[in-house]
Amino acid sequence: MERPAWAPQGIDISVPSVSRIYDYYLGGSHNFEVDRDAARKAMEFMPGLPKIMQANRAFMRRAVRYAVDEGITQFLDIGSGIPTFGNVHEVAQQASPGARVVYVDHDPVAVAHSRAVLEGNTDTAVLAADLRKPRDVLNSVEVTQLLDLRRPVALLLVAVLHFIEDADDPYAAVAELGEALAPGSLLIVTHASYEGMPISTEQADGAVDVYRKDVRNPLIMRSPAEIGRFFEGYEVVEPGIVPMPVWRPQTAPEDEDPYTFAGYVGVGRKA
Repeated sequence: MERPAWAPQGIDISVPSVSRIYDYYLGGSHNFEVDRDAARKAMEFMPGLPKIMQANRAFMRRAVRYAVDEGITQFLDIGSGIPTFGNVHEVAQQASPGARVVYVDHDPVAVAHSRAVLEGNTDTAVLAADLRKPRDVLNSVEVTQLLDLRRPVALLLVAVLHFIEDADDPYAAVAELGEALAPGSLLIVTHASYEGMPISTEQADGAVDVYRKDVRNPLIMRSPAEIGRFFEGYEVVEPGIVPMPVWRPQTAPEDEDPYTFAGYVGVGRKA
């Protein structure tokens, strides 16, 4: 397999990557054939996966604009993936020039490509780190130099928590991150769930198995109640923890593809 010029040295391009598969679903070009094969295999069970990802990104953009409207100009995006059109810094800095954004991911392709895209943008930074190690994020040069944690920050955990197993205690990681944030900070979450799926759980499990076996990454479906546990210590803003198209929509939810309801989102404000 020929290594593209943009692919960092040292990564195994024979193994699919969650972030590159996500890039493929969104119509991006920074993915390999092995990623596309895994994505197509998952879509055999869940053909609406690209619609889910598009709805996820659309919610993220609405949530970032909401944060700016609430006076927040600092963003910490963990599990940020490969930059695509309408990324956090584009939305935030268009709405509030000078808004600061730190992107965090543990995928070398996502980190390398993010740094290339953001070169020259002094109000952004990219950090190679893992959500499961919050201190590595909070104590990093990127965060300590660019963000003032004494002031409110919007913490984005978009389509990342469902890739962390309960054994790795994602609730503790989110709580530790939240403890470092100032009152008035926002927690922005999207998460996969069986609830809202327009297909049976058994069929959806086929796609889950592709991630577990082919991508070598778990895909953990959680209920709305389980997703709500991530917001302990936060006041969940209206309309609550809801399917993606229902959160402060710009178009009528009933006009959305049924697959876009296969995921729950929420925004919480730290007291």
